[in-house]
Amino acid sequence: MLVLCDGWAFHYLQLADGRRQILSFLLPGDLLSPLVAVRERSASSTMALTDLQLTGLRRAEICNELRADTGVALALAEALADALSNMAELAAALGRCSAEERVAYLILHLARRTAAQSIVRDERYRFPLRQQHIADALGLTSVHVSRTMRQFQDRGLIRLSGGFLEICDRRELERIGLWL
Repeated sequence: MLVLCDGWAFHYLQLADGRRQILSFLLPGDLLSPLVAVRERSASSTMALTDLQLTGLRRAEICNELRADTGVALALAEALADALSNMAELAAALGRCSAEERVAYLILHLARRTAAQSIVRDERYRFPLRQQHIADALGLTSVHVSRTMRQFQDRGLIRLSGGFLEICDRRELERIGLWL
């Protein structure tokens, strides 16, 4: 099992027709695949968005630690619960939200996760995603993502520059996100 120490990556499923569905974005501290701790294989694949720094543990070592230390078992259970919660939020966004609401959700979701790691400064955080990554995560076309991001910038909600995203009007972005 690998732990992401630095960089960004994403989990995805490759559909039979070649399309890709991004399931989650991985940030420092995330397990590359929490299910590998309890299963030998995962149906999803992982791809790096930036240079990565990883550390690894063997599955047998993890199983021994899980048996010996309830703290390790609780930490793994929390990682699995977080992954499940994030996937449930994404499913709700995909199933019930407009394109504008989906993009607002993703921006706020990633801001919340990076803030938890204390890597957000003045509502500004690293944002290595391209339009196609956002589109593949939110079930939109890259053209629709481009239009929505441009509208957010024109309305003064966000600023995207040099690989960083700054949230300029969090309250309005949260209003757009509706259920966040």
